[in-house]
Amino acid sequence: MRSSKLNGNSKIIAKDFNLFYGDFQALKDINVDIPEHAITSIIGPSGCGKSTFLRSINRMNELIPSVRTTGNIFLDNENIFTQDVVELRKQVGMVFQRPNPFPKSIFDNVAYGPRAHGLKNKAVLVDIVEKSLVQAALWEEVKDNLNKSGLALSGGQQQRLCIARALAVEPQVILMDEPASALDPIATLKIEELIQNLKKEYTIVIVTHNMQQAARASDYTMVFNMYPDRSGYIIEYGKTTQVFTNPREKITEDYISGRFG
Repeated sequence: MRSSKLNGNSKIIAKDFNLFYGDFQALKDINVDIPEHAITSIIGPSGCGKSTFLRSINRMNELIPSVRTTGNIFLDNENIFTQDVVELRKQVGMVFQRPNPFPKSIFDNVAYGPRAHGLKNKAVLVDIVEKSLVQAALWEEVKDNLNKSGLALSGGQQQRLCIARALAVEPQVILMDEPASALDPIATLKIEELIQNLKKEYTIVIVTHNMQQAARASDYTMVFNMYPDRSGYIIEYGKTTQVFTNPREKITEDYISGRFG
């Protein structure tokens, strides 16, 4: 499949996007529209470019010296490659596979981003920290102990703290790279419930290897596969219910059912 356009308002659009690590092409001819205020999951076999594409949306791959790209990715119809990268990452937050709180207090973890962008007003910071922790469904658990180290929280709480930290700079998009893979089932469900609430205000793109999670938690599902040269491409994209119950491609059906990948 070479083009993936959905009905509705597009938040992110990739056009003829390719990414190379040196001589190796990791992503090939990515054309896709990602709708706003929805959860889009990215699934597919290991090594097919899921995380590489996710990290392209906020230009994190540029931290790797050998990376080069062709084509374009647009956020609200503005080319991300012509934007200031600091401003882009303020609009496009990232939550990683393993919780990575800073060795600071809960308050300072959440306030880190606003402070880095020049905000010094203590009263405003207090409001931002509370709002972000409320949005991340963590406030009631930590409100009486904001000076506690973020590293002292449980794994699930640490991941929600990292989500609060991402929310504190008021992004438009939240990228999540297997955010629950290191968590137990109860903490995983809390993260899934949280992102359902967050999609009312944010556009969420999540990479997951958990087929049940993709089926439960996402509105749309993008399926990546690999060409024989191991370059990744999108084989199928649509509403999650359609992809999981009536996939257009045999490879999608085989991957979802566990016969491939």
